[in-house]
Amino acid sequence: MHRIRTRTLVAVAALLLAAPLAPTAHAAAEDVHVEGRLPSGAAYLMDVPADWNGTVLLYSHGYTPAGAPNPARNAPDDTTKSLLLRQGYALIGSSYATTGWAVTEAVPDQLATLDTFTARFGRAGRTLAWGTSYGGLVTTALAERHASRLAGSLSMCGLVQGGVANWNSTLDPVFALRTLLAPGSGIPLTRLPNQTAATEASDAMTAVLAGAQRTADGRARIALAAALHNIPGWNDPSQPRPAPTDWDAQQTGQYQAVLGLVRFPAFVWRQEAESRAGGSMSWNTGVDYRAMLHRSPYLKEVEELYAKAGRSLTSDLNALDRAPRVRADAQAVRWMSRTSTFTGRLTRPQLNMHTTGDALIPVQSESAYRRAATAAGSAPLLRQRFVDNAGHCTFSPGEQIAALHTLEDRITTGHWRGSDPATLNSRATKADPASAARYVPYVPTRYPRPYDRTRPSDEHRRQP
Repeated sequence: MHRIRTRTLVAVAALLLAAPLAPTAHAAAEDVHVEGRLPSGAAYLMDVPADWNGTVLLYSHGYTPAGAPNPARNAPDDTTKSLLLRQGYALIGSSYATTGWAVTEAVPDQLATLDTFTARFGRAGRTLAWGTSYGGLVTTALAERHASRLAGSLSMCGLVQGGVANWNSTLDPVFALRTLLAPGSGIPLTRLPNQTAATEASDAMTAVLAGAQRTADGRARIALAAALHNIPGWNDPSQPRPAPTDWDAQQTGQYQAVLGLVRFPAFVWRQEAESRAGGSMSWNTGVDYRAMLHRSPYLKEVEELYAKAGRSLTSDLNALDRAPRVRADAQAVRWMSRTSTFTGRLTRPQLNMHTTGDALIPVQSESAYRRAATAAGSAPLLRQRFVDNAGHCTFSPGEQIAALHTLEDRITTGHWRGSDPATLNSRATKADPASAARYVPYVPTRYPRPYDRTRPSDEHRRQP
């Protein structure tokens, strides 16, 4: 943390030497597009319209896998970007100095991007942080740790359950799959030494899944694993929504999502995060999978598929109970908790939006953050709203802009007025008549294994 703070201060000092700090925002004679690099090496991107309205939107982008292209981004998509620029907003964002689980770089790089903007264009009248997916984690970290720099924040499809809870919930389905479909296979689930080992484990589990999907027994067990992660049956917007009792179609959707989980987050992305944390930040010692399944909204589907296969669900749950458990490395949990887990202590308004059919970051992540904010006494500052669509971050431009305007109204008036789904849909249509407007009343179920820094008991449950 000291190195991060030092690097940020050095970056700010360099920027202030390069250009005097203007006391207030000033409009440019024409639209301005700026690209550059921060002292950390991260790229930044800024777009400032000639009729800048004085508000700057600091955008935090989603997860970029290690080795993938890492451009700076300052908006979630081109259409939303164009509409916001026409409304007079300045848009800024950075690439983060590294890829992967880069929160220790992302937060200071985003702050340095804001300082770079201020040095060139002047102090904004209002700064809002917003971000998608992993960028929702970065945005919430900014909101909790650097609230004095912001007027408010918007997390979209965000990883707001925090790092520890995320990696625990990523462990649960692959633990069930290995126990029930590949006992004795030795496929490693944690403490992956390098990317080669992670890829080999991913390939082995992918082969297990493909074989299991061809049998009724295997499909039932894949549904059980999906239910432990709260993966919905409709999670691909290109596919029709299954009927409420079409268990086979729902399981097919879950299978595709579980394949994606196995190919990337469960092994390859985990290994990169473990290399930063210095060990395994995940455990399932003391976890009652029977109770977890019974809290899942997909319990009925699992029961029906087991009955159709003629297999005993009780027997498989007993097998999970008996299976040797995975223990965490204490120092890795401490690192993940310190860098990537939330307190729920908001001092500025935050609006969260999530699709109901998200398989990558299930909608129940919002329950985890509400739990933290409630315990911290910040619940009045938090609003969470839900879009009825399948997929991860599959919001329309109008839906995103409606959320931004609702957050601005909360900041201006001090009250969450007009934040109901009907008003949000009206605002979405007004912002972009070509967009879908699908906000619905919705309350997500409990997150399977929440973990936040408000409750010491979460830490105590690590190694019972």
